Amino acid sequence: MTVPSARDPRIQAVLDIPLHRYLGVQLRDESDPSAGIRFPVGPAAQNQAEMLHGGIVYALLDVASFLALLPSLGDGEHAVTHDVAASLLRPVRAGAAVDVVGTVLRHGRAVAFMRAEATVDGQLVATGQVTKTVVAPR
Repeated sequence: MTVPSARDPRIQAVLDIPLHRYLGVQLRDESDPSAGIRFPVGPAAQNQAEMLHGGIVYALLDVASFLALLPSLGDGEHAVTHDVAASLLRPVRAGAAVDVVGTVLRHGRAVAFMRAEATVDGQLVATGQVTKTVVAPR
């Protein structure tokens, strides 16, 4: 299994999604995109209470899961989200930096199962289970 670099067009496509750019999403490790992402809880990621918006967490648990899965996808294969279940364990204040890391639990021929965790300063703030359908090249 080859770890794609940040220069891989599939990685760059993820980073270039307008929502991800707007939120300030960055790779935690440029040399290993499967190591997850980091983003600040800036105004774009906050709810009216100036805390991290839960919907942002759901979306970025999914992104980290995809990046974890990417090294095991074949040329031309892609994966689309089938299901996301998340638990928000504690509030996150404005200004915090959130790390989100995905782990592949099982990658079958047609379906992959991942777990993702979001942390702030090493403290777990959210977990998620993500299921993706693997789409073969045409």
